[in-house]
Amino acid sequence: MDLIALTDWLGESPVAALFGLATGLTFGVAAQRSRFCLRAATVSFARGRLDDKVAVWLLTFSTAVVWVQGAYLLGLINVPEARMMAVTGSWSGAIIGGLMFGVGMVLARGCSGRLLVLAATGNLRSVVSGLVFAVVAQMTMGGWLKPVRDKIAGLWITDGGRNLDLLAALHLPNWGGLAFGVATALLALEISRRNRIGASRLIFGAGVGFAVALGWVLTSALARISFDPMPIESATFTGPSANTLMFFLDRNAVLEFDIGLVPGVFIGAFLASLWAREFRFQGFEGEANMRRALTGAALMGFGGMLAGGCAIGAGVTGGSIFAGTAWAALTAFWIGGMITDFVVDQKGGAAVSRPA
Repeated sequence: MDLIALTDWLGESPVAALFGLATGLTFGVAAQRSRFCLRAATVSFARGRLDDKVAVWLLTFSTAVVWVQGAYLLGLINVPEARMMAVTGSWSGAIIGGLMFGVGMVLARGCSGRLLVLAATGNLRSVVSGLVFAVVAQMTMGGWLKPVRDKIAGLWITDGGRNLDLLAALHLPNWGGLAFGVATALLALEISRRNRIGASRLIFGAGVGFAVALGWVLTSALARISFDPMPIESATFTGPSANTLMFFLDRNAVLEFDIGLVPGVFIGAFLASLWAREFRFQGFEGEANMRRALTGAALMGFGGMLAGGCAIGAGVTGGSIFAGTAWAALTAFWIGGMITDFVVDQKGGAAVSRPA
């Protein structure tokens, strides 16, 4: 059955949700098996280590760039019309929100995407933190915190009513993004070799990047045949977490890519953890850890919505299409995370950060 026949049979919104489910399942399995986590990579780098966590993050990021830019050159992704690229970007939101998100992911011991994956493996700390994250994100998107977000985001915006295309701004050729991705992948593989990372983990790490490209390709294909305008998007967890929460609370909510994505990640990570016999229940270890995690989750909910995406949405998905504010947010994630690790966990004498 071709895509037109499928949309005629099911409708465009259910097909978008199915595409989100497929993207999420791929992401969930790959992220669980590779232990991909920006927060873990940030902490390692802050402590002067180029270890397996840094290698896996670099491999995921670089393979996302390679897959996405390769698909763009083949005409499979309409990057200029991607949702993140086609709207005005906020530099102030990316920087301030990115710093807040970076602080939050270290306090919560995992970025929003990692919390979702861990929740699927029985980590009850991540379940609670994820719910706080989703509620605060919803409040920031359309609730009491929206005026604060709008005011900060409006301080410094991109020109021309669109986000900045970094490749175009730097006058690089169309294949410049692909070349950058390949070079970064080679660096990731060299760090992986030095840390003797197994082939299985490398394949799954690259699979996270592939999931990002899969989302872009599927939504681009749907947008091309859709009667109504359909957003071209891929994996991100700030807005989708809030939308998924409201979908189960509002009887009038409609299906969309986001509604398939979040459950897809959860199901994929759950099945992967069962297959590897890694599913086990875990809870908070004391009131101080709970307070720290919930504070971090709240900071990520507001910061991620302000920044225009989370560690995945801006850091990998937006970075793979070279959206200017996404790269600004990614830089702020790293800076905020490293500073927080140094002040709270190293210099501050807090409990040593556990692996994500």
